[in-house]
Amino acid sequence: MSEVKAKILLVDDEPDILEIVSYNLKNEGYQVFTAENGEKALKKAKKHHPDLVILDVMMPVMDGIEACERMRKMPELDGTIVTFLTARGEDYSMIAGFDAGADDYITKPIKPRVLVSKVKSLLRRNTGSNQSDSNVVKVGDLVIDKDQYKIIYKKDEILLPRKEFELLSLLTSKPGKVFKREEILEIVWGNEVVVGGRTIDVHIRKLREKLGDKKFKTVKGVGYKYVK
Repeated sequence: MSEVKAKILLVDDEPDILEIVSYNLKNEGYQVFTAENGEKALKKAKKHHPDLVILDVMMPVMDGIEACERMRKMPELDGTIVTFLTARGEDYSMIAGFDAGADDYITKPIKPRVLVSKVKSLLRRNTGSNQSDSNVVKVGDLVIDKDQYKIIYKKDEILLPRKEFELLSLLTSKPGKVFKREEILEIVWGNEVVVGGRTIDVHIRKLREKLGDKKFKTVKGVGYKYVK
């Protein structure tokens, strides 16, 4: 997938946001489609098969959370990246976004140049993941299938959002090793992506809920490690 030819679906009920963000993305060579609510977004996503969807949370007719959940059930959008762009910065809103299947969560206000940088990084990482070697990794009672983006834990299959999967893959690549927060941000989110430290904490919290609190150890002031 080329960044210049990438298709982006921008969904927001504020005309000014659609105009400003579309203008900046088009200047970078992206194909940009827009929608004013989640219902219209689903129709355009099905028609255009975007490489990236940028969703607002609060919208009329259908909000971004429901739209994201429905997109994740559409086979034609299997490789599509979904990120929220919203003024809602509360932890519970961020958790709801990741639970719905989002790959990233960006809070407004954000400078156009920073947003463009984040978009480039998201698309670049997606390209790299599509070119990775196929493999299945077994760590204790956990099996990680990197081809199908799924895990099997104690014989139960669990589907994880993309960023949770990538974070888990990183931590389990060297069980017992403490990965520094800066290292996690650079590898999982990319060194050009500006995200808060809470992003890692939210993802660790969701992984603990699914795999057990004892699997993930916090090293205060340093980072996290996975324990077999």
